[in-house]
Amino acid sequence: MKRLCKSSTNKVISGVCGGVAEYLNVDPTLVRIIWALFTFAGGSGIILYIICAVVMPNATINPPYDYPDHTNHSDRSN
Repeated sequence: MKRLCKSSTNKVISGVCGGVAEYLNVDPTLVRIIWALFTFAGGSGIILYIICAVVMPNATINPPYDYPDHTNHSDRSN
């Protein structure tokens, strides 16, 4: 399942527009232009961006090993 989260690669300020673009699978520039138009048209885009920057989680990179038993495997010897 896809999650809406801030982008860690397509970020200019905090990654909100990049995260929305990744979620919708569209170009981030298009999302930024549309967001700017909403901001200039009514001013609510700035407030919405701040709310999204605070509420949206950061994108996480999955670790190379996923241990389903939730034990600490950091002491593995090579």
